[in-house]
Amino acid sequence: MEPVSFPAQSRVALCGGTHGNEMSGVYLVRELQRQKIEKVGSATLTTVISNPRAVQMCKRYTDVDLNRCFTDAILSSPVTDATPYEMRRAQELNTLLGPKGSMGAMDLVCDLHNTTANMGLSLISYSDQDWVILHIYRQIQRKITSAPVRFILLDLPLADAYSQDSLGKHGFSIEVGPQPHGVVRVDIFNIMKEAVDQTLDWVQCFNSGSAFEGGEVDDVYTFVKSVDYPRDPETNQITAAIHPQLQDRDFCLLHPGDPMFLMFSGEIVKYEGVEVLHPYFVNECAYYEKSIAFHLARKITLTIPPLQVKKG
Repeated sequence: MEPVSFPAQSRVALCGGTHGNEMSGVYLVRELQRQKIEKVGSATLTTVISNPRAVQMCKRYTDVDLNRCFTDAILSSPVTDATPYEMRRAQELNTLLGPKGSMGAMDLVCDLHNTTANMGLSLISYSDQDWVILHIYRQIQRKITSAPVRFILLDLPLADAYSQDSLGKHGFSIEVGPQPHGVVRVDIFNIMKEAVDQTLDWVQCFNSGSAFEGGEVDDVYTFVKSVDYPRDPETNQITAAIHPQLQDRDFCLLHPGDPMFLMFSGEIVKYEGVEVLHPYFVNECAYYEKSIAFHLARKITLTIPPLQVKKG
């Protein structure tokens, strides 16, 4: 592939507490604020506690999920006294970090999350052609050995992109687990800190003129569909749990006939799909309310071009 260049990443935002009970990002951002770290080489660093009300209450959100409030439709909707807090907060964050899709938006937005699922370290983004994000991912994958590192691709147009990282010209979420909501585990915190340090190191190297080689990027997973728990048709109550052979095995190969759920009555529910796919966010605590037991993804390899900062 032909080399490409982008302007310097001069304005970087690091956000924690989009979900108020995902504590690694909250404490990492607070520590950066405590140390008054506002520069990364030539770049300015903006640190944000995204949902301060939810953080104070140690809840995922107060009214609605903030991390689903950054679509164009919500960001452009009129605000009234009846508007949920998170929708109003999303518009405030859009003013601070965006406006989304504009030349005035932050160059890079990184949003920090925890999951109760055994996901290791995952980067989540919306584009398979955002060369800046994919080069950052490759550096993180090469440098970090304390956890498996993967890239999750959500195929949505920018207008429908619902998470906070979509406010930047370039953006991604860092998802690290397993960690129970409402607590901080030092091993999970340190993995997240490693990923943030590598991201900021990449930005500094890129802005200073370092050239990054192209090539293949592996461990990329494209979202295919979500799977719900078995439910009682009359009450809609869950009637099974994740099968022990699937629990804690995020990104494993799920073959036709493999066990997915163990019914509370003892029967096994098996995967009946035709394609071998990869489950992730397996038994994520916060997804019970969304009727999601896990997502399924297809594993692919991407090719990225050589990259260097645009001069002049």
